[in-house]
Amino acid sequence: MTEYAPLDIPDQGKLAHNITHFARALRKAGLAIGPGRVIDAIRAVEAAGFTEKRDFYWVLHACFVSRPEHRPVFQQIFRLYWRDPRYLEHMMGLMLPAIKGVQEERAAAAAEKRAAEALLDGANREVPQQPEGEDDATQIEVDASRTMSAQERLRSLDFEQMSIAEVAEAKRMLARLSLPVKPLASRRMQPGGGGQPDGRATLRAALRRGGEIARIARKSPSIRWPNLVVLCDISGSMSQYSRMVLHFLHAVANRKGQGWARVHGFTFGTRLTNITRHLRQRDVDAALAAAGAEAQDWSGGTRIGASLHAFNRDWSRRVLGQGAVVLLITDGLDRDDAGALSCEMERLHLSARRLIWLNPLLRWEGFAPRASGIRAMMPHVDSLRAGHSIASLEALGRAISDGGDAGEKARLMRLIGTDR
Repeated sequence: MTEYAPLDIPDQGKLAHNITHFARALRKAGLAIGPGRVIDAIRAVEAAGFTEKRDFYWVLHACFVSRPEHRPVFQQIFRLYWRDPRYLEHMMGLMLPAIKGVQEERAAAAAEKRAAEALLDGANREVPQQPEGEDDATQIEVDASRTMSAQERLRSLDFEQMSIAEVAEAKRMLARLSLPVKPLASRRMQPGGGGQPDGRATLRAALRRGGEIARIARKSPSIRWPNLVVLCDISGSMSQYSRMVLHFLHAVANRKGQGWARVHGFTFGTRLTNITRHLRQRDVDAALAAAGAEAQDWSGGTRIGASLHAFNRDWSRRVLGQGAVVLLITDGLDRDDAGALSCEMERLHLSARRLIWLNPLLRWEGFAPRASGIRAMMPHVDSLRAGHSIASLEALGRAISDGGDAGEKARLMRLIGTDR
């Protein structure tokens, strides 16, 4: 392990303390920074000096930034922490849109809200003052019952009914959700395990011993992970739900170890748009801004049948191979031909291992499938579930793990039978 000699820094100096606090903010924003990098940064600044802002910026950049997607986060945190004299007011404006001040001057840039969250972590917490004369060992009890009830309420609250502050908290909760999946058995075999006998491996081992068979080699199927394909409706009636689902999808696409081989994202309103490459960006604000800029039909009309036809024609063979799971997020309100929509849904269902439909309209207790588009789509899905809240997205993980989960499909199919 590398040993560092003690630094010759004045006892009253604040430079090392400020660099350490700056590195802590970068780490909270997602950069992999440890104590070694902090020491290197202090040494580099001490050697290069900090009389020029440009030199100071690039010295810290060389010490703390190791990946391209970390550059906008570093840039915003550096600007807010080192160069903007009103950085605290500006950060409060980013976190609380109701406050009038600096946030009205311009819109937040990519990674700026993420930087504000990292720098404001703990900044507005009140530290209780201990009365004089009391023992230092006095314990302070905190009643967190209201906080827990607020989180439980937020989990079941409809996305459309959330305030600005509740939407911000819901996005943070969605970023922590996971969507695990079980592995699939592959046709490829791997040596070992208690599977079937491997004749070739047995004979090869026998040839090394002059034809004597010492043991029977065995082989077992290897495992592989499926792809996740998300088709998200961004029409006017689905706008608010789509934004929250895309935040969730970004977290799933960038969280390692969940099991998905690849995560593909598509949006559709009046046309189909592939946003997969935008979801690979680490910063969620930059990713969704780029996705929104490419999808020109946001909050417009709905042509589900035509969009599914474009997906089946151009993308189905590329992304639905090897047992992909498809999530279809739409309310099913389509004005096009119901027969064509049914054919495209049937083709999509046959191409996917599982087709799960998330419909926000299922939040209504008295919902009935009366629209022609919903009736055309329902027979061709494996599971039909609500997708209007954090709790419904949490239940989605259990539905994917349970291959027999059909959600509300059976009940709604019976309603269709009685209407006929």
